[in-house]
Amino acid sequence: MTKHAARPAIHRRNRPLILAVPLIALALWSWGIATALAAESAGLPRILVLATGGTIAGQADARATGAYKSGQITGEQLMQSVPGLDKLAKLNAEQISSIGSQDMNDKVWFALARRIQEAFDKNEADAIVITHGTDTLEETAFFLDNVVRGDKPVVIVGSMRPATAVSADGPGNLYEAVQVAADPRSRGRGVLAVLNDKIQGARSVTKTNTTSIETFSSANDGPVGYVDTAGGIRFMAQAQGLKRATYQLPAGEQLPRVAIVYSHANMDAVPIEDAISHGAKGIVLAGVGDGNTSKPALDALEAAAKKGIIVVRSTRVRSGFVTRNVEVDDDKNGFVVSEDLNPQKARVLTQLLIAGGVTAPAELQKAFTATW
Repeated sequence: MTKHAARPAIHRRNRPLILAVPLIALALWSWGIATALAAESAGLPRILVLATGGTIAGQADARATGAYKSGQITGEQLMQSVPGLDKLAKLNAEQISSIGSQDMNDKVWFALARRIQEAFDKNEADAIVITHGTDTLEETAFFLDNVVRGDKPVVIVGSMRPATAVSADGPGNLYEAVQVAADPRSRGRGVLAVLNDKIQGARSVTKTNTTSIETFSSANDGPVGYVDTAGGIRFMAQAQGLKRATYQLPAGEQLPRVAIVYSHANMDAVPIEDAISHGAKGIVLAGVGDGNTSKPALDALEAAAKKGIIVVRSTRVRSGFVTRNVEVDDDKNGFVVSEDLNPQKARVLTQLLIAGGVTAPAELQKAFTATW
């Protein structure tokens, strides 16, 4: 009798807990819906954050003072570490890779390009923010600028100090990147890089210092805008609504092999011959001055061009243009000049052109000369 009477008591004691589980789940579901509806009703843009790793996601390492490991913090964790982001946009994060940008590769580039295009084509997002290491940030920006279709904002951001540093620059940079991505005036400007209160265009931005947070600049064009904590976003000109020519993303996960050969005093033909022996379809010369180099190297490049290898003259000098037929007879040698593109960006464009079947020097030169 006592045993029988105890059963209802046990049942009653557990009933609130059993009932609480679906109620909590229902409450959380309702909260999520309410949050989404609130964001939508507030007119907040939907921004997809694609994380790739880099210093911005770095953690301190005990091996030396200031040492760190790249790509240790997820995109979701980065977002959570920046107060106020939820007031700028409705955010979702996806992890594309967790690498230092010195290890950036074609596979990650293709994954980024395809995910961005999918998000835009399916209307999943109004803008994209990419977190990235600084070493190859400019190359990723330029690649995406040439293969992503449409005028929705794509903003790439990084930092010079890891997330665990005392004065980490990543949180402020990420906040400003989301600000820029959420701004309707960012549409039609191609891929933008946002770091240290500056907005830079993909064609011109480059890293100029190994340690300072004031490292990214656009030597030939200057910034396209600024992020001012007091005055908001200031663009220096109206968007024209026209992007540079975009190229079809090649099938697979790899671009054609294109080598960069760095010119220097007493240069011989060995680096060029080595690039050819390893199957280079194109060679970009990081030349001295106006994209020049020694006679032995020029002779080797002319021989390469005659074999059908694309030869592009760029310069190791930080600013200025490489001009046709000034010091080098480009028409005679079958060379292309990079105009304002530095060697690393000239390499990316050469890869895309070769992948697209563009091989005639005149057509190649037209692609390099194309501007906004």
